[in-house]
Amino acid sequence: MENFIHSLNDLIWSPPLVGLCLLAGLFFSLRSRFVQLRMIPEMWRLLFQRKEGEIGLSSFQALTLTLAGRVGTGNIAGVATAICYGGPGALFWMWTVAFLGASSAFVESTLGQIYKEKIEGQYRGGPAFYIEKGLRSKVYAWAFAIVTILASTIFCPGVQSNTIAAAWEEAFNLDATVSAAIISSILCFVIFGGLKRIAQFTSIVVPFMAQAYICVALIIVGVNWQQIPDVFHLILSSAFGTDPILGGLLGSAISWGVKRGIYSNEAGQGTGPHGSSAAAVSHPAKQGLVQAFSVYIDTLFVCSATGFMILMTGTYNIVGADGTMIYEGLKGVEAGPVYTQAAIDQLMPGWGGPFIAVTIFFFAFTTILGYYYMAETNCAYLNRYIRRPFIMTVLKVIFLGTVAFGTLKASTLIWTMADIGVGTMAWLNLIAILLLQGPAFKALRDYERQRREGLNPVFHPEPLGIRDADYWVGERAEKNLVVESEAGVDNLEGLKNTNGN
Repeated sequence: MENFIHSLNDLIWSPPLVGLCLLAGLFFSLRSRFVQLRMIPEMWRLLFQRKEGEIGLSSFQALTLTLAGRVGTGNIAGVATAICYGGPGALFWMWTVAFLGASSAFVESTLGQIYKEKIEGQYRGGPAFYIEKGLRSKVYAWAFAIVTILASTIFCPGVQSNTIAAAWEEAFNLDATVSAAIISSILCFVIFGGLKRIAQFTSIVVPFMAQAYICVALIIVGVNWQQIPDVFHLILSSAFGTDPILGGLLGSAISWGVKRGIYSNEAGQGTGPHGSSAAAVSHPAKQGLVQAFSVYIDTLFVCSATGFMILMTGTYNIVGADGTMIYEGLKGVEAGPVYTQAAIDQLMPGWGGPFIAVTIFFFAFTTILGYYYMAETNCAYLNRYIRRPFIMTVLKVIFLGTVAFGTLKASTLIWTMADIGVGTMAWLNLIAILLLQGPAFKALRDYERQRREGLNPVFHPEPLGIRDADYWVGERAEKNLVVESEAGVDNLEGLKNTNGN
């Protein structure tokens, strides 16, 4: 069975998927005129706008919900794994995926908002919804929903709990069964509290954990500031195969950088639209821009922090007996969070293990919550047709069991299973958004036009020729949202006249 799983992973993560991720991001960047650069100030402004409705989440809450899924073990253990197997150049390709992927994140999250629905008092949306409505393919939508439920419930959560257990064992000598009991108990309390409790938890924990981790990384980088030019040279020479020792790792650097980059920031994978669709905003492009910025937070900030700590502290760079630099990992240590723990221990002896153990718990636990929300959303999508209320309870029980099981299984197999889940979702979603990109770019042009006219944009799909955006047709934004201009003056009449309604 393990041989089959590894073979399936090699098939899914073949060069065509790597190329598809990069080329899709490049295409969306060119078509949007590099929206991920042009509109960074607007992204920052939108991060802190208040919730524009009675239900749903604010843009910031939706951002932290998606960051809960993005910022996880991929930022600590995943970066260490990519550097160990792909060389330092893998970090450059993670940056590349983040830059290009930000445009993919904009497209998929905007589509998620356009085609979202209100189900049982909550906003629900994601690839299954926009595939069915936009591409008019229920079979394709069901396929994505089923794959996402399997990935979010069976394949991916085990990586997070397994990494927590490994870090706790290293730092506190805690048995895996005890870790499983602790994690499952806390998880049970949060997920049975519903979306609001999940959002409240992530909106507090995500900003705190990211800031604390980056602060420690900045301290380590600051102490080793003389190495910054050498580290950049090492990364770039490894990334393009010009390093005399690492030149043979060029293919591995690209493959591992793209694979771990997508696993970390999830741009184009189809995970982001689930959380972003829960936001109460007056225009889909608003949350699309916020989600594009979340990719930068995940990879350019958090992943870079991990990579620089590892490369600056000798965790990866080992000097040979003859004085030459031999690039290899820690002897007898499996690639993962222990690398980052060792990096911090170089500067803060005795602190690396406990700090990373605590950090990984928050990073990984919030990611587990993100996976659960995706599984729940896709179950809600399927439940519109099969109408079995007990499905949600069954989902919770299976999810808790998978998380507990993940703490006890070998990490290599767990990571491979997660890669299968991520890769399958990426294949299905990237093809879907390439076929369905039109409405996202229509929404972007509409948003930019309204902003130029000094309005707080409100979305109307009919004048743009967008069909089946049922939420926006049946429940006009003006009826549910309090819309104000930046000057604080009500601009409903201007919006109606502008949109011809």
